[in-house]
Amino acid sequence: MSSDQSVFELIPAIDLLEGNAVRLSQGRYDAATVYDSDPVNVAKRFHEAGIKRLHVVDLEGAKAGRPVQGDAVKRILEAVGAIPVQLGGGLRTIEGVDEALGWGIDRVILGTAALRNPELVKEAAAKYPGRIVVGIDARDGNVAVEGWTDSSETTAVDLGKRFEDAGVSAIVYTDIARDGMLTGPNLPQTVALASAISIPVIVSGGVAVTQDIIDSAAHRNVGICGVIVGRAIYTGSVDLDEALRAVAGN
Repeated sequence: MSSDQSVFELIPAIDLLEGNAVRLSQGRYDAATVYDSDPVNVAKRFHEAGIKRLHVVDLEGAKAGRPVQGDAVKRILEAVGAIPVQLGGGLRTIEGVDEALGWGIDRVILGTAALRNPELVKEAAAKYPGRIVVGIDARDGNVAVEGWTDSSETTAVDLGKRFEDAGVSAIVYTDIARDGMLTGPNLPQTVALASAISIPVIVSGGVAVTQDIIDSAAHRNVGICGVIVGRAIYTGSVDLDEALRAVAGN
């Protein structure tokens, strides 16, 4: 459970694929919806709305195992100025982490590497205190890796516990079955994870309406420190201004 229970962030997501801002359904690359051919336009809208943090995913990087959308990421960083940006997708070496943070990224998210190479996470967290986030993407409670194309026998809680003393700043927990489906986040499993570890946890996957965000924020007392919202903002089922006000007043 997080020691700082006052912080809760609404974090809009920009997923990058072939230079476009897209959303996937359940992590399927063949189910991508393009929302803007220039992700900088999206970043600027989020910036104008007054967000406090942005979540960016390099979808091609997640499959390639190395950053691919560096140019688009740099343009987003330029567009949002001082707003901290966290980046995931394809960061599986310390050199990749060095490169991304060198662009001006605030935090990097290590997902596949957390399961396949936990020593990398520990090395990166020691080298960059407070700037390493672990991404735990789960299907039926078990961790999935390699851009969600491969499932493991490791549970989300077991993986989270491996990094208790590593200096990881947060864990992003995504329920793959709900991601991009607008069916509501899997709060029971997310809360169970947050309750089992001391690392703050960010809710991800399935947010459909503003109430999902309010419900997530209600669990900050067990270490839920934020919620990532993607498709629901793009479709308009979550009004970003309204949601930001709700979180601020919650």
